[in-house]
Amino acid sequence: MEKYSVLMSLYIKEKPEYLDLAIKSMVEQTLKPDEIVIVKDGPITDELQAVLDKYNASYPELFNIVGYEKNRGLGLALNFGLEHCRNELVARMDTDDISKPERCEKQVKAFEEHPENSIIGSAVDEFYGTPDNVTARRVVPCNYSEIYQFAKKRSAFNHPSVMYRKSKVLEFGGYANLRRNQDVDLFGRMLFGGCKAMNFEKSLLWFRSDENLAKRRKSWENTWSYIDTINRFRKMGYSSFMDVAIIACAQTVMYLMPISVQNWLYKNFLRK
Repeated sequence: MEKYSVLMSLYIKEKPEYLDLAIKSMVEQTLKPDEIVIVKDGPITDELQAVLDKYNASYPELFNIVGYEKNRGLGLALNFGLEHCRNELVARMDTDDISKPERCEKQVKAFEEHPENSIIGSAVDEFYGTPDNVTARRVVPCNYSEIYQFAKKRSAFNHPSVMYRKSKVLEFGGYANLRRNQDVDLFGRMLFGGCKAMNFEKSLLWFRSDENLAKRRKSWENTWSYIDTINRFRKMGYSSFMDVAIIACAQTVMYLMPISVQNWLYKNFLRK
């Protein structure tokens, strides 16, 4: 089967125990990665470095740990990491989530069976605390036509579950220098530009859902960024004015809600 790279970005506020589990889930894939590229997005703690050192010592030929001295943000960190990925297929992975063992094998096989695709993701199981405590599932549309329409207003992919073609990501300029929703912006541009995509209906990743996730959803920065992203889609001819209006209203209402009500809505109406 085709070789693939894993791409992760790490910054100082991550928890070392989460990082350990995330890396462990990738080195234990049923189809082993050819390399794991980890970008240190600015300085990191000694505890995080100890986790990197442990895995680098155990798998000296597998890891390519790169970085720079000042934090630049996720989008630019991933662009920097892509420059160091030697394979066409790149599996994105976050430093606090856990990939299921068969994730990458299934995605590589899907690319071989459907070479027209540039992006392949999946549903994710959201968990609290440990992966055996799944609280919800974020499902996404599976076939291309549904993905194309869905992405005009909402994120059609679960970013840490995605594997994509490096050449296509670079063709569309990579990740933009945004503070939030870098993936929504990138994948929207790729879809509008003609890239094909699919999602697995089955979850291939455990997605960590905790207080920090709720706080990020609640922030005005995240709310405005999402509205602005869909408005940029409108300007390039992808989304409609009505799409922007719907998202602006929905995002503003969600922002004004107490976190407890917001979490209830996510669990009962926006998740399976």
